[in-house]
Amino acid sequence: MLIEHVLPPHAVGEDALGDPPADAPTGLFPIEEREIARAGEKRRREFTTARQCAHRALSRLGLSPTPLPPGPTGAPAWPPGITGSITHCDGYRAAAVAHTADLPHLGIDAEPHAPLPPTVRDGITTPAERIHLQDLATAHPCVRWDRLLFSAKESVYKTCAPLAPRPLQFEDAEITFSPTARTFTAHLLLPWPAGIPAPVLAGRWHASHGILLTAAALPRPA
Repeated sequence: MLIEHVLPPHAVGEDALGDPPADAPTGLFPIEEREIARAGEKRRREFTTARQCAHRALSRLGLSPTPLPPGPTGAPAWPPGITGSITHCDGYRAAAVAHTADLPHLGIDAEPHAPLPPTVRDGITTPAERIHLQDLATAHPCVRWDRLLFSAKESVYKTCAPLAPRPLQFEDAEITFSPTARTFTAHLLLPWPAGIPAPVLAGRWHASHGILLTAAALPRPA
């Protein structure tokens, strides 16, 4: 599984390179089926396969099958005591979960391994990140670093969304990559509640099968 390349300790994941046949049983719960009752084919395939991944991941944690309807933000409503994240892009679906007693917050993201349009790249990067991306592209041109940065920020925002004082924007985090260790560090740039320093997140990245995959986590304080 590709997802295993990026998961932090205590997290388990499941993924799929594509979707089951259209006539295969979905395995979805009625409340999940209702969510996509009027959705187009693409949305149905993404939702169904990603939820199947999430159900399998939860079973690996020892949980009984349980529905995962979208919550208020659109993210799955995970069972009590569970943190998790779902992602999908063309040709790939994945889910990752953990017990909050072991890992309080987790986020994953997958993107196609293709460059971002320049206007999008400029809109999601800080000045320091643009210099960092240029240096990475010169030294390691086989990786689409701008798209990887987009993915890393998505993972970071999924991780921090329950804690942030407001909805996070792309300029609220600054990412630096290690091209050899395949890790990244994310510094949040917005004031945190009650004067607490904004957390620094560690993450991992992986590139294969035409997919860029990232995961970020906030571990339990020592």
